[in-house]
Amino acid sequence: MDFEQELKERSGNACELCGTAENLSVYTVPPNTNIQTSTSLYVCEKCLKQLEKKEELDTAHWACLRDSMWSEVPAVQVVAWRLLNRLKHETWAADALDMLYLDDDKLEWARATGEHLESEADEMHRDSNGALLQTGDSVVLIKSLDVKGSQINAKIGTVVKNIRVVHDNTEQIEGKIEGQQIVLLTKFVRKSS
Repeated sequence: MDFEQELKERSGNACELCGTAENLSVYTVPPNTNIQTSTSLYVCEKCLKQLEKKEELDTAHWACLRDSMWSEVPAVQVVAWRLLNRLKHETWAADALDMLYLDDDKLEWARATGEHLESEADEMHRDSNGALLQTGDSVVLIKSLDVKGSQINAKIGTVVKNIRVVHDNTEQIEGKIEGQQIVLLTKFVRKSS
């Protein structure tokens, strides 16, 4: 039996976190890189995007953790613990976290990435209005900027297309102005619709 088939059988062909039966795929729980059933989950597209931080956490969606946290699958328990920690500002999540018990090995795995320490606001690139920015978006400058190391003066209202987020700094994005690749601070741009 192949790996994905084992996950389908274990999950009953449904997301192991929220129970949705559509658009399912494999998610290997970090920091593991070995794809095996013990370190992987079968999850829906919405759960996957939020786990990979490609979408903001949807608090209402994650209310499903009140049920899935009781799973006997260690990978589900670890992911539930991480998410509940990220959502602990919500009363229901704090209550669920108080009830969730992980043995020492699972707790060490859950803490290994540090994801439980980050707040949602810290991990996402946001423009000056708080809108989520992702690679490929277009932005508009809200302030005229002198580009260091060049003669370029980027005027207010300049559109920068096809930006790229800087993964290790949520306050920076990269884009091209007058053919030159530059780094822009997110506080000086707004997302273009």
